[in-house]
Amino acid sequence: MSKGGESLHPSRYRQRSYRRATAADDFFFEVRVEESDLWISGVKPDLEPLVYDRLLHYRSSLNAFLQRHPEWRDSLVPINAAGYPLVPPLARQMMTASEIAGVGPMAAVAGALAEAVGRDLMTLSPELVVENGGDVFLAGRSEYSLAIFAGTSPLSGSLGIKVSASSPFSCGVCTSSAQVGHSLSFGRADAVTIVAVNAALADAVATAMANRVQKKADLARIVEGALALDGIIGAVAVLGSDLAAGGDLELIDILS
Repeated sequence: MSKGGESLHPSRYRQRSYRRATAADDFFFEVRVEESDLWISGVKPDLEPLVYDRLLHYRSSLNAFLQRHPEWRDSLVPINAAGYPLVPPLARQMMTASEIAGVGPMAAVAGALAEAVGRDLMTLSPELVVENGGDVFLAGRSEYSLAIFAGTSPLSGSLGIKVSASSPFSCGVCTSSAQVGHSLSFGRADAVTIVAVNAALADAVATAMANRVQKKADLARIVEGALALDGIIGAVAVLGSDLAAGGDLELIDILS
């Protein structure tokens, strides 16, 4: 299992019930390859074979790299790309994100895969969403609203965020939790959600900040820490009924 991200080994499919609640009226479909479980919105279903092909391509290139460098998979600290010749672009992006966040590169894998596939689709669809087990790449709109799923927290499913700009843009929105999902976490956060300029960075920073949440007093501190990093747009941290938030985002009530 990866350190904060998805594994690159087969496992049982995990039911993504939240997708039914968030499905839009436009086109959407799912594509799965081993642990990668993509939900694609805004893209015509006849592109599903292309999505599968691109996802398989990125996973295969990363798996081949990991077979040559098995120590890379288990690292809990950043790894400098200079020591690894012929690094595939996806792995290089993960290493860059992990260096900023201060975690191992596999903490960025789910977000990196979502964005890699999404960017391949951007020439074919003006607006799209690619979600990979709760880690999301968004492109083509000037406003996005998303719910935050935070395990047993009373805020789970009712708390959301809105991110907007004056013109269409892309971003990554990723969540790490000690309560939800299969990723390794050293903290107690019900959810730490990060909005960043790319999904690999959002994924790595969400993992890093969630690892630091042990009590209510940590929430504001880790939000401030996330916002101090280059490329971070906004941050939300949830523990039980308590939360802290900051950056260029708006908290919204999903149930209203």
